[in-house]
Amino acid sequence: MIYSTATVPVNPGGEAPLTREQVWAGLELKARDAREFLPPGLCTRCDVTEESPTHFVRDATIGGTDLREIITFEPGRKVTFFQATGPREGAIVNEIIEDETGALHLRFYCYLGLRDKAPGGPAEEAEQAQFDSEQGYKAALLSTLKRTRALVAERLN
Repeated sequence: MIYSTATVPVNPGGEAPLTREQVWAGLELKARDAREFLPPGLCTRCDVTEESPTHFVRDATIGGTDLREIITFEPGRKVTFFQATGPREGAIVNEIIEDETGALHLRFYCYLGLRDKAPGGPAEEAEQAQFDSEQGYKAALLSTLKRTRALVAERLN
């Protein structure tokens, strides 16, 4: 089983501040089309193929791998990506949290297994190492905040 987590401050020094509402708007846009929110070239296709009042389904190509995700929202707080097809099964969560001082943070965590691979085997170990690396999901969080800031700046100008 793969468990990974990363948390980054939403408003580090030197960056234009974002509100919870702005971060949430960015997460909603990312859920619908991740191409501009992930590191360049990581997501090359992202299409919403089904919608309902409780969730939607998207088909995407991320890291060269085709997958289907069922995406649910806890408005203003959390987006959960359930891996329906692709090499992984389980859930990936992006969540807006506040620390004890009220500062906003964006947190990623996942519980995943690899389809057709031995639990705890070399493939899972490699995937775990990638998720936990500086190029893993921490980079995706930072990229999401960068794109959200750019969109906020575009709307203000």
